[in-house]
Amino acid sequence: MSFTIDTNRAVPLSPYVFGHNLEHTRSAVNGGLSAEMLRNRKFAGKPARNCGVAAEWRGVGTRAFFQNDGGDVYTRHVGCERMMRRNELQSQSVQNIDGGLCGIAQDGLRIAAGTGYEIRTVTKCSVPVTLAAELTDRSGALVYARRELSLLPGAWQENAFVLTPAADDGEASIRFVFSGRAEVIFGALSMMAEGHFRGMRPDVIRKLKEIGPALIRWPGGNFAGEYRWKDGLLPRDMRGPLQAATEIETQPHSHGYDFHEISTDDFLALCREVGAEPFLTINLVWNSPGDSADWVEYVNGPADSPYGRMRAENGHPEPYHVRFWSLGNEMGYGHMEGPMRPDDYAALAEKHVAAMRAVTKDLVFFSSGPYPNGAWAEKSAAKLAPAAPYVSLHHYSHAAMDFSSPTKTAETYRAIVGAPRLAEETAREMRRVLDGTGKKMMISFDEWNFWYAWYRPSSVAEGIYTAKMLHMLLRESGPLGMPVCCYFQPVNEGALLLEPGGARLTANGQVFSLMKAHRGGSLCAVSGAEADDGSALATVKEGILTVTLVNDAYDLARDCAFRAAGDFSGGTLLSSSDVAPGSFFDESPLPVRRDGDVWRAALPPHSAARITLRLS
Repeated sequence: MSFTIDTNRAVPLSPYVFGHNLEHTRSAVNGGLSAEMLRNRKFAGKPARNCGVAAEWRGVGTRAFFQNDGGDVYTRHVGCERMMRRNELQSQSVQNIDGGLCGIAQDGLRIAAGTGYEIRTVTKCSVPVTLAAELTDRSGALVYARRELSLLPGAWQENAFVLTPAADDGEASIRFVFSGRAEVIFGALSMMAEGHFRGMRPDVIRKLKEIGPALIRWPGGNFAGEYRWKDGLLPRDMRGPLQAATEIETQPHSHGYDFHEISTDDFLALCREVGAEPFLTINLVWNSPGDSADWVEYVNGPADSPYGRMRAENGHPEPYHVRFWSLGNEMGYGHMEGPMRPDDYAALAEKHVAAMRAVTKDLVFFSSGPYPNGAWAEKSAAKLAPAAPYVSLHHYSHAAMDFSSPTKTAETYRAIVGAPRLAEETAREMRRVLDGTGKKMMISFDEWNFWYAWYRPSSVAEGIYTAKMLHMLLRESGPLGMPVCCYFQPVNEGALLLEPGGARLTANGQVFSLMKAHRGGSLCAVSGAEADDGSALATVKEGILTVTLVNDAYDLARDCAFRAAGDFSGGTLLSSSDVAPGSFFDESPLPVRRDGDVWRAALPPHSAARITLRLS
């Protein structure tokens, strides 16, 4: 690989090529970013068998009667009355029949000695009851920490306290138990380790900072069609769980329900914490245009407006100034509710745009559809172009994965790392389709990844795929009019892996961390016969030249030589002898040799590298 870098021919890059999604699917939020440790803490759904106990919980006591139903409930919804879902608002009743010890428990909790765990309970009772909250071993015989609560009959009673266990246990239980003839109804329960960030895990947030998101798209994705933004105005424990309509596989880790752990304010605080621009997706079908306008007022309106006043009361008097708004997600696909025809979608989207623009005029809108698609481009994207100049494109790469032999592993690897070619062809076709309308529109490539990255372990092979995708997106974002690109999605679905006791970057995440140095830079011209395959990319920013290199060969090392003026600042190599699922890169210094103004380095098979030079 031999090429020349011309820093005098540099074009500014959009920083939003380094965008990411945060969708409430699978274990991205529940069991992921959220600091909540209790599963199904609001008792959504139905029991898995005829025991009367909500999923993820077990009953305590041999003579108790359990009911998991929607009779007397604490959780609720605000607005979206037309969106009908089942078994979202439930409670857990425990009736003590003979007066012995009874209650509910949840197992499989990882606790650490000396760590404080914030516990919240929302309960009702029929007569005065002493309820004990206990952290125990699985059998319940060894009690690590205990707190007694005096419950009184009447309205819902909220209690908050801290339990600090005296020992470590990777399979601990929490029990809420009482004695005496009585009924206790549990409306919601919560357990979080102290030190969380607005109910989110600090270790996950640190990893998000490592991969450097410039833009975060939220709450979906598909989940945008389930989201009721006004529920976020309720206290965290009161927000009703949200059930998926047709995409039940988007939330299998939590039995098809999301527990609304992140509100608008929480999400925007996360964006500020990691240095990302917020990108909100409205529920186009079940929110009315007025509901969408209210959301804009909540985030952007003055503190003396009705919803701006609510924002101020929630601790943020100044407007958030959210600019980017997506008009639904993947409209026109069978898995999303709402209009299936482009003209019907455009008519509905126009109503939301008008209502939202009446609140804030300078919003930037993104339209969606089954692209690239000529009919949708002509009848929807072109019609909406004056109001929504960005058009959403989603592409997931595919390959049959077989690692059962060395030969199959090599074939699978080559298919994975070759997949960015089709992604680029898809983006070029999208550009052709949009240009065919005669309207000026930009592409928002706001979902990309390898298919089913959320259901299986990632690998170094997919890390090389991610490196080549980032090179392609950075290189083509300007020529293809594609300034926004969002990876789907980092937390537990591609770039960050949550393991017992912590979080780590996958091979994909390691590549994002390596290449985030390009963010906000200017793309330099790279010339040379061997530079045309996209293996090399260079940017300049604040007097620093950053060069990233990719060797996608399965079994061949590759020598690299490039011409550029400057002083060596650093070299980093990501390499691995393993490309199979579960593999990670080893990070090490990259040896770089200088011969005048030519810089030389050797890249082992399936590796990526970064070299930085300080310009004179």
